Amino acid sequence: MKRHALTDEQWELIEPLIPVSTAKTGRPAKDPRLMLDGIFWVLATGAPWRDLPERFGPFQSVHRYFSAWRKAGVFSKIIEALQVKLDNRGLIDWEMWCIDGASVRATRAAAGADKKVSSDIRASPPTTRWAAAEAGLDRSSMLCLTAAALPWRSTSRPVKSTKARKPNP
Repeated sequence: MKRHALTDEQWELIEPLIPVSTAKTGRPAKDPRLMLDGIFWVLATGAPWRDLPERFGPFQSVHRYFSAWRKAGVFSKIIEALQVKLDNRGLIDWEMWCIDGASVRATRAAAGADKKVSSDIRASPPTTRWAAAEAGLDRSSMLCLTAAALPWRSTSRPVKSTKARKPNP
């Protein structure tokens, strides 16, 4: 068995959730298990689609299946089925939330570089000390709670005036 391939037990669990091709014309559908293995290979390795090994077939086909299944909600159904199975076994603690900091990308500004922000936009709203105290956080906590919501700023360009301009003297 290859490194990122599904086991037979895993495939049996999610196979009913994978849509079956009903096309009567055109090329025959690819093996859905092979396509799913290719998708998992790309997601697990972080490699670009173009670097997908040839054993999965053309990367365009695997990507097309990924896009179609994502749009159809297949991956959400798979996650839900896995959560139900684990919850029935008592293996999910719904009170605990973890974030893996190794996969959270930091901005350049986090490393001390200047932010690319227009000078007319306020950098950040003030941190409210009382909200941090209410939440039981230390004053120097990394978590910044804000009292005021950021103002909504339109990203569209301002409308040009329709008045005729005066000629320059």
